Amino acid sequence: MADMERESDSLAYVAPQEAGQADAWTREAGKRGGQQLAEVAEVIPPTIVAAALRLSPGETAVVRRRLILLGGEVIELADSYYPGAVARGTPLAERRKIKGGAPTLLAELGYEARHVSEDLEFRAAQEAELRALALPAGASVLSLLRTSVTEDGAPFEVQHMVMKAPRRLHYEIEVDRHA
Repeated sequence: MADMERESDSLAYVAPQEAGQADAWTREAGKRGGQQLAEVAEVIPPTIVAAALRLSPGETAVVRRRLILLGGEVIELADSYYPGAVARGTPLAERRKIKGGAPTLLAELGYEARHVSEDLEFRAAQEAELRALALPAGASVLSLLRTSVTEDGAPFEVQHMVMKAPRRLHYEIEVDRHA
């Protein structure tokens, strides 16, 4: 079984990478980690995602669904949602890997996170999550909903991650008090 304890820096996952650098997960996990792009589609997002993106009822968003791997094992389901106005006509709406990760592309498009909120929930896994994460019946998961907002308050990305539990997450946030 893959190592279920790791430290992570949430800010690394919302910050653009330097030119030529890999995405944050590849840098953190190294050769043991990876990800598979499962789907890119325009969808009506779940209610909680639509609310976080401030979408009107029935308004669509582009979703990028990924399987996050560690040691060859799926440890996380990661869905990133973008308003159509942000994603349409960009690589976010294409079924291919984004060099440097989505935060790097988003920054190039003028969307850089200035405020990030995260909601973490420990809950029973849904049937599809049990299958995708190869969990036994009755298993629990950690669900993380991360919303990234621009300096002017506009939400531009909502990530919904479902992770195998038990798991220890350690967050460190450095605040720039001079900004």
